[in-house]
Amino acid sequence: MKKKIIIIGAVLAIIGAAIYYFYYSGNKTNEIYWRTAAAEKGDVTVLVTATGSMAADTSVDVGVQVSGIIAKIKVDFNDKVKKGQVIAVLDTTLYNASKVDASAALHRAEIAVEQAKREYDRTNKLFENKVAAQADYDLALTNYQTSQGSLVSAQAQLNRALINLRYCTILAPISGVVIARNVQVGNMVIASFNSPVLFTIAYDLKKMQVQANVDEADIGQVEKGQLAKFTVGAYPKDIFTGIVTQIRRQPLMVQNVVNYIVIIEVENPDLKLIPGLTANSNIFIQERKNVLKIPTNAFSFTPPVEYLQENKLLPDSVKKFWLQKLRQASELKKQQIVENDVTVGYLWIKNGKDIFPVKITKGLNDGSFTEIEGDIREGDETAIGINHSSAAKDAQNSKSPFLPKFPTRK
Repeated sequence: MKKKIIIIGAVLAIIGAAIYYFYYSGNKTNEIYWRTAAAEKGDVTVLVTATGSMAADTSVDVGVQVSGIIAKIKVDFNDKVKKGQVIAVLDTTLYNASKVDASAALHRAEIAVEQAKREYDRTNKLFENKVAAQADYDLALTNYQTSQGSLVSAQAQLNRALINLRYCTILAPISGVVIARNVQVGNMVIASFNSPVLFTIAYDLKKMQVQANVDEADIGQVEKGQLAKFTVGAYPKDIFTGIVTQIRRQPLMVQNVVNYIVIIEVENPDLKLIPGLTANSNIFIQERKNVLKIPTNAFSFTPPVEYLQENKLLPDSVKKFWLQKLRQASELKKQQIVENDVTVGYLWIKNGKDIFPVKITKGLNDGSFTEIEGDIREGDETAIGINHSSAAKDAQNSKSPFLPKFPTRK
């Protein structure tokens, strides 16, 4: 009986060893399949994105300097006007009456001056002949001087009435295009500290500007003279180009975020762009043309510790260096190698089935790609991650989604 138990145990041990070898030892022959990205030639561009609106390069709001009712409107939307052209007329009834009244007052003042002068001349002769008293002479002189002052005041009143009458005719202050008309015939307009805007005239719609809102985190990178490209919803397939000409220092709160207005001047020869369009802009901060570049996430990749320990092709010095780096990264709770010099980095270049570290110099980084220089060529495959066995993946993908799933070997 005891001998039978020993035989059964031996058989079970052999079966267990076979199962272990098949499920576990056989798995060691599985290769590591690296996810890679090729080093390629291309452009690396650092951009600042901003949203804003189109506006005329120069525009003037036309208001009124006197109150009254709009009697005539001479222009409409999109009309071209010249400087000094009549664009609207106010009702002049009251201002004509004021002019007539001021003219009559001036005439009375002139008569009073003539009368006072005659009285003064007569009293002056009598005073010279010592017939009139000093008091009579002084009174005549005072009346004459007072009448002259009244004449000046009456003349000023007439001038004011004439100016107000002239203000009833509203003229275009600049040559340009009417882009806004805010009144109708019969509307009452009142001149005050905040004068109502009757018209808005754009000087030249062939020159436009984007008033872009730039986040405070990016404004330090923006400078005058930088190239900007933008699109508008009206022409989604067209890309427009402009130049940064002004960075306004006044802060602007947009959804509780501090923004600053950046002015981008743009030519508009075909008049496609019109005021008010929303513009989505990219301001070019830095750009490198036709340089060798690699996806930025390649710098955060390091192979597993097991691979470093078991790879016989890596020199011991390289293994020691990277194992030490991995320990440092683990202590700092980071998933990337920490370098004192941010311009230096390591890439793991694929050679056959293995990967090897190459030290390179980093250049411009646009967030997605980084410019690189060093012992690396265009087309070299750089490891950016690890895939499981491709054969296992293919088998997994080929299964019908309707079949039940069974446990897989780990």
